[in-house]
Amino acid sequence: MTSISPCLWFDDNLVEAMEFYTKIFPRSSITSVARYGEAGPGEPGTVMAGEWVLDGQSFRGINGGPIFAGFTETISFSVACADQTEVDYYWDNLVAGGVEDQCGWLKDKFGLSWQIIPTRLHELLNDPDPARAEAAMRAMLGQRRIVVAELEAAADNA
Repeated sequence: MTSISPCLWFDDNLVEAMEFYTKIFPRSSITSVARYGEAGPGEPGTVMAGEWVLDGQSFRGINGGPIFAGFTETISFSVACADQTEVDYYWDNLVAGGVEDQCGWLKDKFGLSWQIIPTRLHELLNDPDPARAEAAMRAMLGQRRIVVAELEAAADNA
């Protein structure tokens, strides 16, 4: 059976990244770690590649070295959150050691971009009343972490 998994390129901290991510997401685990042997090209015994699961989604990664410049916002992972409690949990854990951005985006300590998005945001942005949707959009554009109560207040005051 064919499956598709993101494969992420790390310099030399793949195991640290796998451990970081699997501690944050439920139903997660590191499923394999492959090490270089005598044939190389890496130092024998060092981590070459690994596989892990985050909340049911399979990932792969390699310690490919510094040949590429790292992650950019052109690739991000979106976390759909049921409520503000989930938004706060994923935001606080993923941004630790990283950088906040706007509109629910952040970069974690490995430079990987995440979108932490409550389902209520989509509901408000798709409100049948264009004034409410526009007010929610304006409120979102001024936020870093999405705060549902602020979006709802903006929409209610439209």
